[in-house]
Amino acid sequence: MNFSELSRLRPDLAFIADWIKPQTQVLDVGCGDGVMLDYLQTDRACHGYGIEIADDKVLECARRHINVIQQDMENGLGMFDDNAFDTVLCLSSLQMMKHVEPLLRDIARVGREAIVSFPNFGYWPHRTALLMGKMPVSKSLPYQWYDTPNVRCATIYDFSDLAQEVGLEVMECVALHEGKPVTWLPNWRGSLAVFRLRKLPSPKRVQSL
Repeated sequence: MNFSELSRLRPDLAFIADWIKPQTQVLDVGCGDGVMLDYLQTDRACHGYGIEIADDKVLECARRHINVIQQDMENGLGMFDDNAFDTVLCLSSLQMMKHVEPLLRDIARVGREAIVSFPNFGYWPHRTALLMGKMPVSKSLPYQWYDTPNVRCATIYDFSDLAQEVGLEVMECVALHEGKPVTWLPNWRGSLAVFRLRKLPSPKRVQSL
């Protein structure tokens, strides 16, 4: 898969792919059908692994020759060593997790950097729906309240606070809408939040004299 194909299929992933250096080790947590890893392996010579639980998506990953592990993300990343990957991806999956904080800590443990994306609950149509007394339904949140897989709702500001709590530094934060960056009132006008993160440096020990 080349960049133009990825841009047509998933413009949000095409934007995120620019943050990933060629020939690096990548873990995609909740990799879905493997389209991102397919691009990174074929066009950027990255070496990647994916984690996915759905049978049909695991089969699609195998068809794309993706190294995929079938596992529930709620079980963590204990099979991987510390700093095993240059970049860990968790794209449009975090909002489906019951235990977000432990997963983020595990992502910080196994990766030198992380890229996380999720539907921005602060997007103005979502706010408007709540003001009208309805749960939001939009392109980025397409499910009804009774059949949604999303169990966590967060805004850009919410996630920034959590990242700091789990020891992650926000290197870049971009709000996207239909794959394009939103620069004016991003927490209001961006439907997808994208964070590029790295571990906060460990505090230096002060030696006593």
